[in-house]
Amino acid sequence: MSGTGPAPTERAGEIGARVEAFVRETVAPYEHDPRRDAHGPSDVLVAELRAKAREAHEELAAVFDAFAADPDQWVAIITGSGLKAFCAGHDLKQQASGGGMATPPSGFAGLTSRFDMTKPVIAAVNGVAMGGGFEIVLACDIVVAVASASFALPEPRVGLAALAGGLQRLPRSIGLKHAMGMMLTGRRVTAEEGMRLGFVNEVVEDDVVEAAKRWAQDILACSPMAIRATKEAVLRGLDEPTEVFLHRQWSMPAMTAMLASQDAVEGPAAFAAKRSPEWGGR
Repeated sequence: MSGTGPAPTERAGEIGARVEAFVRETVAPYEHDPRRDAHGPSDVLVAELRAKAREAHEELAAVFDAFAADPDQWVAIITGSGLKAFCAGHDLKQQASGGGMATPPSGFAGLTSRFDMTKPVIAAVNGVAMGGGFEIVLACDIVVAVASASFALPEPRVGLAALAGGLQRLPRSIGLKHAMGMMLTGRRVTAEEGMRLGFVNEVVEDDVVEAAKRWAQDILACSPMAIRATKEAVLRGLDEPTEVFLHRQWSMPAMTAMLASQDAVEGPAAFAAKRSPEWGGR
């Protein structure tokens, strides 16, 4: 993986083309075990970051910095290590011992305050996603969850509030009343209920990472320039009237880059020639 940030801890998994960032996290004591293994041309970064201590936040921030900066990395998948937890949130024991709630400028897990990320990020939720863990999920673009996963923003039950984007993103995802029902009680919802409410895209019974890779493959069939332009325009346009943003979207950085790209030439040419496009991401 080129660009800034830590060296890859593991290169693994051939999933087609450019799913190049694959970030693992869990809630066990923090540990970082570097390992490498080459499997084909596609580099999949696996950083097993155990616990939401400050060190884990900083390392994930560096991972996503490198992912965002590398033009050859197109999609990221973030999941949990093991079978029980995606992420159980902020380390309350650390806070109780005077450790505070500090996170990098890019937010919880280096993602929740990263508002300039135009590349797609998929959450493969393999278990419990509580508090900050659920806020990581809400900051992702696509959410695939195992049937046994559960989600909640239980911060009020410990005298806190969901300050890593949950208070803003959940109402946008599922509507005010459903969101208030979760946030004012701290109640858990299942993966199936999450899909009915609208913050989960797919629920699977077995390998959630493989399911996320299927979504990634579908994304990779599209021009990465068009994907970035689409994501940027959608998220930036949420707060503006349609009649205003319909015109302003043409001047968005990812949109102007797409319109000036080789991909914008390749797509129509491939369609006219009745062949599959060869995206360059440039």
